Order: sequence, then C-alpha cells, then structure tokens
Amino acid sequence: MLEMAETSDIKAIRSRVRAAGSSFYWAMRFLPENKRRTLFAVYAFCREVDDIADGHLSREAKIVALDQWRRRIDELYAGRPGDEITRALAPAITVHKLHKKDFIAVIEGMEMDARGPIVAPALADLDFYCDRVASAVGRLCIHAFGEPTPAGERVADRLGRALQLTNILRDIDEDAAIDRLYLPAEYLTKAGVAITTPREVAQDPRLPAVIAAVGALAESAFADARAALAQCDKDAVRPAVIMMQVYRRHLDALRANGWKPVPPPRGLARLKDKAAKLWTAVHHGLF
Repeated sequence: MLEMAETSDIKAIRSRVRAAGSSFYWAMRFLPENKRRTLFAVYAFCREVDDIADGHLSREAKIVALDQWRRRIDELYAGRPGDEITRALAPAITVHKLHKKDFIAVIEGMEMDARGPIVAPALADLDFYCDRVASAVGRLCIHAFGEPTPAGERVADRLGRALQLTNILRDIDEDAAIDRLYLPAEYLTKAGVAITTPREVAQDPRLPAVIAAVGALAESAFADARAALAQCDKDAVRPAVIMMQVYRRHLDALRANGWKPVPPPRGLARLKDKAAKLWTAVHHGLF
C-alpha cells in the first residue's frame, strides 16, 4: 500500500510540474529518474508556497498558510510526512541530504512577499530576498544533482541570484500591475527615478538605466556561476547549465532592446520562444 501511495504522489507531482509549463520541467527531464523525482518534488514545494504568496488570500491568511508549510517541513524532518509533496521528499532528505534550513529559507522568502508588497527594497534587502527565494532553491537542487561541493554551493548561490534578478527584470510590468517593484532603491535614486508607485516607476523614461545596472549584477552572477560550473561534474550539473542558458536568453533580449522591458511573446513569437527553450534543453542535455 505504501509503495502504491508513493507512486500516486509522484505521478501527481509530475503532472503538476508539467502543467506549469516551466523550463524547469525540460531541464530536469535529462536527470536519472531518482534525481528527477526529487527535483520535481522540490519544484512542487516551491510552487505551492509561491502560489500562497502570490494568491488572493488576505495577508494574515497567507502568513497562516505559510506557517502551516513550516510545520509540514518540521513534520517531514521528524519522520512524519503528511501530504503528497512531503511524502515524495521524505526519501530525498536522507539520500540527497537536503537541508531543512533551505526549505525554511524558501518559506521566509515567500513571507517577505506575503507581508509586502515589496516596493523598491534596499540593495541588501534585495540580495537577501534573492538568497531566500532562489539561491536556497539552488542549494536544494545542487544536493539532488549530486554535487554538494564548494563549487556546487557557489553555483547555487550565484546562479540563483542571476536567475532571480533576470526574473525581476523580465517581469517589471507584471509586478507593477500588482503593486510590486523589486528594483533597488539605490539604483532608482541614482538614475533620478522618483520612488512613487510601482506603476509610475515602470513608466519612467529613465528606467532603462536602472534595468541596465541590475542587468550588470545579473551578468556578474552568471559569470561567477559559469566559472563554478566548470569545476563541477558536467553530467551532474547539466540541468543547471540548461537553466542558465534559457535565462541568459531573457537577459540578452533585454540588452538588445536597449534595456527596455520586453513584452511577453504572443502568438507565433510565443511558439518560437518555446521552441528555442526546448532546443536549448535538448542541445545542452545531450552534448
């Protein structure tokens, strides 16, 4: 009975990850089955807490829901997983030595959004946020990849920040529509952009200078991650390379557009974008 329940959990999680339409799914397809199951469960956990933070619950209800996830992680590490995601994670915390503190860090990052909205954080606060919502995920992933080395930790730290900063730049308009603005206050002030409302900031003609400055941070993080990846086992970190190449395309598109926000692809352009992501996954997954 237990084996059947675990199989059902894994199928449900796999379907959830596939339905999300994330490039993460294709990157992880090139892993051995046992590692892929772990990464899909990690992704499902991240998706759950992210949906809470971005959902339509009240601020108080979001905090309660995230605290419930904190208790689920406590139960998981006490040997009492109680839902399909923690049941799928249970074998991995021993086999791949996933650290409880990293799951908690992800929850803490989601709490920052839930208590928000975050608007023009100080650069140090933005870095802390990136560590919680991205690099902590990277640390979980790098252990599941089988690269729990100093170089692997460096990949998690720097690539996590690079991906999150790229996300922030890609989603400026989308975030502004829900009253969020992750661009750092120091860069906005330096560019002469008044910190008013996220929607007004998103329309400021001086915004490209701010995007370029944050883009430089992302470029530096990508470069550090690439150097660290060269010190890792190539097969183990192949998914990280795929994710890096996919997100570099977003950053390259911003630079080509003069550091102005790039509208999300639609119609034929969207199909081409998906095809390019799939090609990136296949190319770096096989060679």
